[in-house]
Amino acid sequence: LLSCRLYCEEAKDPKRRSCQTVLAEALDIVVRSFAPILPHLAEEVFQYIPYKKDSEGVFRTGWINASSAWKKPGIEEAIEGACAMRDSFLGSISGKNALEYEVIIVIEPGLLFELMEALQAEETSSVSQLNEIMMASQTTLLSEFPKETPSDANITKGTFLINLEGGDICEQSSYKVIARPIAKAKCPRCRRYTAESSSTPCPRCLQVLAAGKGST
Repeated sequence: LLSCRLYCEEAKDPKRRSCQTVLAEALDIVVRSFAPILPHLAEEVFQYIPYKKDSEGVFRTGWINASSAWKKPGIEEAIEGACAMRDSFLGSISGKNALEYEVIIVIEPGLLFELMEALQAEETSSVSQLNEIMMASQTTLLSEFPKETPSDANITKGTFLINLEGGDICEQSSYKVIARPIAKAKCPRCRRYTAESSSTPCPRCLQVLAAGKGST
């Protein structure tokens, strides 16, 4: 997920910048956490952080102060639910390359479906947060089982318990994960199977490359 955003997206793309923000916040918290135990190492790391303008040192800038903006209701449950579906998907392909597959997630209308929609607004996407978590080349989110399913598709079933607001909202939902080999070619840039030809980048990469040329 991180490598795709950092190396495949345009330099100023919000997805890439948001990834950098998360990494920066995580590094800050980790350094402050082990500072009382490994003070010299923590200070050395802190002084080499390129975006830090504070020269007072890790011990003079306070303890961990995570922003409340990171705590968004439903986000943790959405990620945990997507990870549970990813585990079902990866288990169904027996150690094969996940990028060689496309995934169809079927969830009946309800809270779990709404949480997954927060990770993927489009019905089908190769660049959504949900698809990044699934580690596939393409993910489709449906509320009904498709009428036609290829014979080579792997179908797994599972359930996920949603617990929100300290247990005030509790709902157990079932889901189906359909994994089937993707028919598209491997993109020579991002390595996902989303290109029309193995010699031509996929639409997302073509857009990024075009934007890069325009900014030079």
